[in-house]
Amino acid sequence: MSNAAPEITRRRVMYIPGYDPVHPRKYRERYRREGARQAEISHYDLALSPKQIGGKYGWRVSAKMNGANVQADVEVMYWADIVRDSMRAGVVATYGQLVRTAWVYLGSGALFGLMRLRKGPVIAALYPVVALLLQLALAVGCGIGVAYALMVVSQLALSTAGVLAVSSYFPLRAFLAYGVTLPATAWAILGWFKQNDHRFLAYYLMHDYAFSAIDCGAYPTAQEARMATFGDRIAEAMQSDADEVLIVGHSSGAYIAVSILADLLRAGRVPDGAPRLALLTLGHVVPMVSFLPKAGRLRADLAFLSVQDRITWVDVTAPGDGCAFALCDPVAVSGVAPSGKRWPLVISAAFSQTLAPETWKAMRWRLFELHFQYLNAFDRPGDYDYFAITVGPVSLATRFAGRAPSASRIELAVNRYTDMVA
Repeated sequence: MSNAAPEITRRRVMYIPGYDPVHPRKYRERYRREGARQAEISHYDLALSPKQIGGKYGWRVSAKMNGANVQADVEVMYWADIVRDSMRAGVVATYGQLVRTAWVYLGSGALFGLMRLRKGPVIAALYPVVALLLQLALAVGCGIGVAYALMVVSQLALSTAGVLAVSSYFPLRAFLAYGVTLPATAWAILGWFKQNDHRFLAYYLMHDYAFSAIDCGAYPTAQEARMATFGDRIAEAMQSDADEVLIVGHSSGAYIAVSILADLLRAGRVPDGAPRLALLTLGHVVPMVSFLPKAGRLRADLAFLSVQDRITWVDVTAPGDGCAFALCDPVAVSGVAPSGKRWPLVISAAFSQTLAPETWKAMRWRLFELHFQYLNAFDRPGDYDYFAITVGPVSLATRFAGRAPSASRIELAVNRYTDMVA
């Protein structure tokens, strides 16, 4: 690249987060911190500055790689407010979500199809159910223990005080112990668990899965409206002087990105002469939604996007990420792979190879952080380098041209629901 004009000098990056209530500044800080580390490892220059374009949240990043100067405007597609609103459910409402979500996945048979793909994300999905039930059992058990102790203590107190008709006080004692103290104790313990959910993530994950299941796979109204706004921002970027518009969808943001781009392409909002359009999906959880009965819209979008020649779509996961459907082709496993399918290119980030042994050992059981590793620096980066992709001088299409898909990818069509609604 140093002997010829760089392919990319200006890029627009539209980052779509997953179900995450954090402020976009957290993503900016991660990019700054990890970008500096990757630049040191890979011997290039990278610097961030405040955003210079429209959009609510973002930043500008400048880099010098392989002798080429590149500038990228990164914009975070904000929907954390919708996430936070969906997380407002109290203790009782959350247990109601547990029952409804379990019924959706079990009653529809979706859970059994998911189990044929990857055990990791299914276990992750079952974790909040088990954790919340254990919390409830512990709270009730403690409540019963405290109530029983109150009954014993009150009887001893009455006997010591010389009260002869101790049994006549039994109804009152039982009411105070089991009708008041037991539920109060249980409620206090459940409240403590909810207030400290940053340690357990049971409520957070329950809200996450309930959000996808609330309409059995159909997008909630608020989410559809925000996706339309995202589509407008991307369409505007396609009218800019950028050389490439790169959409990055992480976790549940991956399937959101698929639907947005499908909408844009169907509507003819990617004009001739527009910048290159690329989609990078990271740590996807597509089957958690596409396997649900009313996800016909998503299934149609997956099938449509998989045959388009106006985009490049690369899907990156890693078997070490227990929260993602690693190496599962999201189109194929959803049972909607059409004739002529060309996307996505499914590749592995191979954490066990691209992270140093000491890094991999330290992170191996930090499951939540591993799910974000795609956005981090790698000790031994291969062709997947998040920062070289987002602010490097080579387009996504060129970077992965001729790259064979992972030999261990999963294309087993196990979804029982394959109807599509465009």
